[in-house]
Amino acid sequence: MTRVLILGANGQVARHTTARFLANSNAKLTLYLRRASRLKNPDPKRVTVVEGDVLDMSALISAMRDQDVVFASLAGDLNNQAQSIVAAMDKAGLKRLIFVSSMGIYGEVPGEKYRSILDPYRDAAAVIELSNLDYTVLRPGWFTQNPKIDYQITQKGEPFLGHDISLNSLSDLIVKLSLDSKLYVGCSIGVSQ
Repeated sequence: MTRVLILGANGQVARHTTARFLANSNAKLTLYLRRASRLKNPDPKRVTVVEGDVLDMSALISAMRDQDVVFASLAGDLNNQAQSIVAAMDKAGLKRLIFVSSMGIYGEVPGEKYRSILDPYRDAAAVIELSNLDYTVLRPGWFTQNPKIDYQITQKGEPFLGHDISLNSLSDLIVKLSLDSKLYVGCSIGVSQ
């Protein structure tokens, strides 16, 4: 049974992915967020809710104990958060990280110029890519509520295809990445429909 620590557990992607894990796997989940009172435990038999900040190194290391995978979907000070996650995973002896960034961080979206609003996402991805972790950086398009699971992948250095991605599709990919420790390891992948 895979044990997954979900950082930023009250965010839109994390909540959607939590539901996908519960419906389509037997994974045990630890939901990590700054204010645990904002989140109802969706399945007390398989889910533990932990209050903590990603920048609190001791709390983060503690939450990483006995985990197999760290999935991070965060907002805010992404560069420092990425550094904290990498350092905590090194100290905890964890290797597998799935980190959500954004499309466009490499100027790879045809017809769109790189904008400074992407700097935090690009800088955080660079921290992850320089680590010794078994990482996968996800660069999703704009989120939609389309129920269909259908997506395409582009590698770093390739032009980004499409523009949008359904939350169902992104969550499906995150679950697959969490359950297959070799899938897209060491890759920064664009995800779109």
